[in-house]
Amino acid sequence: MINIIWFAMLITGIITAIIKGNMEMITKATIEGAEQAVTVALGLTGIIAFWSGMMEIAKEAGLMNFLARLMSPIAKRLFPEIPSNHPAMGAILLSFSANLLGLGNACTPLGIKAMEELQKLNQQQETASNSMCTYVAITASSLTLIPSTVIAFRAANGSVNPTEIIGTTIFATTISTLAAILVDKVLRNFYY
Repeated sequence: MINIIWFAMLITGIITAIIKGNMEMITKATIEGAEQAVTVALGLTGIIAFWSGMMEIAKEAGLMNFLARLMSPIAKRLFPEIPSNHPAMGAILLSFSANLLGLGNACTPLGIKAMEELQKLNQQQETASNSMCTYVAITASSLTLIPSTVIAFRAANGSVNPTEIIGTTIFATTISTLAAILVDKVLRNFYY
């Protein structure tokens, strides 16, 4: 569906440019956009490689497992229908740990694994379970202590102090996560 929306926006823009006689704007925007994409991608490569390496070091040092153990009591209350020793709980906790460290690129495969494991526990295969909905809500709100990906973007774009957003990020993501949990609980009680 999203491909159709993007295609429609692209065609609408081109048709509008032709009607207004500004086809050179399309060409200029395309070239400038491509240049900018390459510049940003190259600037991020080193920083993302650094944070991916830090993620591996954190895994090997046991930081990810430590964070997962630390969050385990909270996770048991958020996901009461998941057995403690089930692989879904482990995948969820590792995914949350990656989110806490602001490693969105590392969180994605863990999130997919968590959803696969949650689907195995799901009684109604065609409908998302309560645990799946809760997981998506919390992951989307993304409680973050170290916004490493955003710091990487800011550094790649020449920010004088790319880490100055840490405090506001912690505040904003804490509020968004609490709101996601609250809305999830309210809707869960409302519909069941």
